[in-house]
Amino acid sequence: MSDVLRHLRQQQTESEARPRLIHRYASFLPLTEATPPLSLGEGATPLVQARNLGRRLGTPELYLKLEGCNPTGSFKDRGMVVAVAKALESGARAIVCASTGNTSASAAAYGAAAGLETIVVLPVGRIASGKLVQAQLAGARVVGIDGSFDDALRVVRDLVDQGPALGHPLTL
Repeated sequence: MSDVLRHLRQQQTESEARPRLIHRYASFLPLTEATPPLSLGEGATPLVQARNLGRRLGTPELYLKLEGCNPTGSFKDRGMVVAVAKALESGARAIVCASTGNTSASAAAYGAAAGLETIVVLPVGRIASGKLVQAQLAGARVVGIDGSFDDALRVVRDLVDQGPALGHPLTL
């Protein structure tokens, strides 16, 4: 197991002591009794007052939510935990997404934590390099295509239309 996967598993274990975001908001989410527990410690990100910026904008009570403190550095983790838990619930063995950055990193991390193969379809040359590296380090299979994000999304939809064995689609 790679160091990154070991770190993700450790993060998952440590987060089990805290209330899971997915259960904290369960009444607002499409969860069932069969939805498996999953968490990497997403949510509960700091809310900090931005006094100087607030003064400059004429809004003294301005606060910033630091979503970069989520496990993959993105707000996408909040939705991905639900999407991957629902994929597990449906019996998926793999997940697939189109991405140009944050979705790929988040899907790869949560897919690895859930023990699912993760396939990321991306437009070559149009993805944030740091997010690509995150996805690769978490074990995602990265497929580059010529074209745009919309072209990558079409490839994902075509893959899923060929049969559920190819993956559960993630769209966030």
